Amino acid sequence: QVQLVESGGGSVQAGGSLRLSCAASGYTTRSYAMGWFRQAPGKEREGVAVIYTGGGSPYYADSVKGRFTISQDNAKNTLYLQMNSLKPEDTAMYYCAADPFVPSWSTPTRADFGYWGQGTQVTVSS
Repeated sequence: QVQLVESGGGSVQAGGSLRLSCAASGYTTRSYAMGWFRQAPGKEREGVAVIYTGGGSPYYADSVKGRFTISQDNAKNTLYLQMNSLKPEDTAMYYCAADPFVPSWSTPTRADFGYWGQGTQVTVSS
Protein backbone atom coordinates (compact mmCIF):
# COMPACT_ATOMS: atom_id res chain seq x y z
CA GLN A 1 0.00 0.00 0.00
CA VAL A 2 1.47 3.31 -1.08
CA GLN A 3 1.66 5.91 1.67
CA LEU A 4 3.05 9.43 1.56
CA VAL A 5 3.62 11.50 4.69
CA GLU A 6 4.68 15.13 4.46
CA SER A 7 6.47 17.15 7.11
CA GLY A 8 8.42 20.37 7.45
CA GLY A 9 5.75 22.99 6.92
CA GLY A 10 5.41 26.00 9.16
CA SER A 11 5.25 29.76 9.38
CA VAL A 12 8.09 31.96 8.17
CA GLN A 13 8.64 35.55 7.21
CA ALA A 14 9.12 36.60 3.61
CA GLY A 15 12.64 35.86 2.46
CA GLY A 16 12.95 32.85 4.74
CA SER A 17 13.43 29.18 3.93
CA LEU A 18 11.75 25.87 4.65
CA ARG A 19 12.47 22.30 3.64
CA LEU A 20 9.57 19.95 3.12
CA SER A 21 9.99 16.20 3.34
CA CYS A 22 7.80 13.39 2.05
CA ALA A 23 8.39 9.92 3.43
CA ALA A 24 7.18 7.26 1.02
CA SER A 25 6.35 3.65 1.76
CA GLY A 26 4.87 0.76 -0.17
CA TYR A 27 7.04 1.31 -3.23
CA THR A 28 10.52 2.46 -4.16
CA THR A 29 10.85 6.12 -5.01
CA ARG A 30 13.11 5.49 -7.99
CA SER A 31 10.31 3.65 -9.78
CA TYR A 32 7.69 6.39 -9.39
CA ALA A 33 7.51 9.97 -10.55
CA MET A 34 7.16 12.17 -7.49
CA GLY A 35 6.18 15.75 -7.10
CA TRP A 36 4.98 18.61 -4.95
CA PHE A 37 1.71 20.42 -5.48
CA ARG A 38 0.18 23.29 -3.57
CA GLN A 39 -3.28 24.63 -3.04
CA ALA A 40 -4.18 28.01 -1.63
CA PRO A 41 -7.71 28.78 -0.35
CA GLY A 42 -10.09 29.28 -3.25
CA LYS A 43 -7.55 28.19 -5.84
CA GLU A 44 -6.90 25.03 -7.78
CA ARG A 45 -4.14 22.64 -6.83
CA GLU A 46 -1.08 23.45 -8.92
CA GLY A 47 2.09 21.58 -9.67
CA VAL A 48 5.17 23.10 -8.05
CA ALA A 49 7.96 20.65 -8.87
CA VAL A 50 8.20 17.11 -10.22
CA ILE A 51 10.95 14.50 -10.55
CA TYR A 52 10.29 12.02 -13.33
CA THR A 53 11.30 8.37 -13.56
CA GLY A 54 14.20 7.74 -15.90
CA GLY A 55 16.02 10.94 -15.02
CA GLY A 56 15.88 14.08 -17.06
CA SER A 57 15.28 17.61 -15.91
CA PRO A 58 12.78 18.16 -13.12
CA TYR A 59 9.72 20.30 -13.73
CA TYR A 60 9.35 23.59 -11.88
CA ALA A 61 6.47 26.01 -12.06
CA ASP A 62 7.60 29.38 -13.38
CA SER A 63 6.64 31.02 -10.10
CA VAL A 64 9.21 28.97 -8.13
CA LYS A 65 12.09 28.60 -10.59
CA GLY A 66 15.37 29.67 -9.04
CA ARG A 67 13.91 29.57 -5.52
CA PHE A 68 12.73 25.98 -4.99
CA THR A 69 14.70 22.76 -5.48
CA ILE A 70 13.23 19.28 -5.59
CA SER A 71 15.34 16.27 -4.71
CA GLN A 72 14.97 12.70 -3.55
CA ASP A 73 16.97 10.28 -1.46
CA ASN A 74 16.19 6.84 -2.80
CA ALA A 75 18.02 5.14 0.06
CA LYS A 76 15.61 6.82 2.48
CA ASN A 77 12.61 6.67 0.13
CA THR A 78 12.13 10.37 0.78
CA LEU A 79 11.30 13.35 -1.41
CA TYR A 80 12.33 16.88 -0.48
CA LEU A 81 11.44 20.40 -1.48
CA GLN A 82 13.90 23.09 -0.46
CA MET A 83 12.14 26.45 -0.55
CA ASN A 84 14.23 29.62 -0.40
CA SER A 85 13.35 33.30 -0.73
CA LEU A 86 9.79 32.54 0.25
CA LYS A 87 7.08 35.02 -0.65
CA PRO A 88 3.60 35.57 0.82
CA GLU A 89 2.13 34.17 -2.40
CA ASP A 90 3.81 30.84 -1.61
CA THR A 91 1.36 30.42 1.27
CA ALA A 92 -0.61 27.23 0.67
CA MET A 93 -1.12 23.64 1.70
CA TYR A 94 1.67 21.63 0.10
CA TYR A 95 1.03 18.07 -1.02
CA CYS A 96 3.38 15.26 -1.98
CA ALA A 97 2.26 13.10 -4.90
CA ALA A 98 3.46 9.96 -6.64
CA ASP A 99 2.58 7.84 -9.63
CA PRO A 100 4.36 5.13 -11.62
CA PHE A 101 3.89 7.07 -14.84
CA VAL A 102 3.69 10.81 -15.33
CA PRO A 103 4.29 12.26 -18.80
CA SER A 104 7.26 14.58 -18.87
CA TRP A 105 6.19 16.37 -22.05
CA SER A 106 3.29 18.30 -20.53
CA THR A 107 2.65 20.44 -17.49
CA PRO A 108 1.93 18.08 -14.59
CA THR A 109 -1.62 18.15 -13.34
CA ARG A 110 -3.48 16.76 -10.38
CA ALA A 111 -4.98 14.07 -12.61
CA ASP A 112 -1.52 12.71 -13.46
CA PHE A 113 -0.91 11.48 -9.90
CA GLY A 114 -2.72 8.64 -8.22
CA TYR A 115 -1.21 8.81 -4.75
CA TRP A 116 -1.30 11.78 -2.38
CA GLY A 117 -0.19 12.72 1.08
CA GLN A 118 -2.33 14.62 3.57
CA GLY A 119 -0.48 17.88 3.08
CA THR A 120 1.57 20.26 5.18
CA GLN A 121 0.76 23.94 5.64
CA VAL A 122 3.22 26.65 4.63
CA THR A 123 2.47 30.22 5.69
CA VAL A 124 4.67 33.12 4.64
CA SER A 125 4.08 36.49 6.25
CA SER A 126 5.17 39.83 4.81
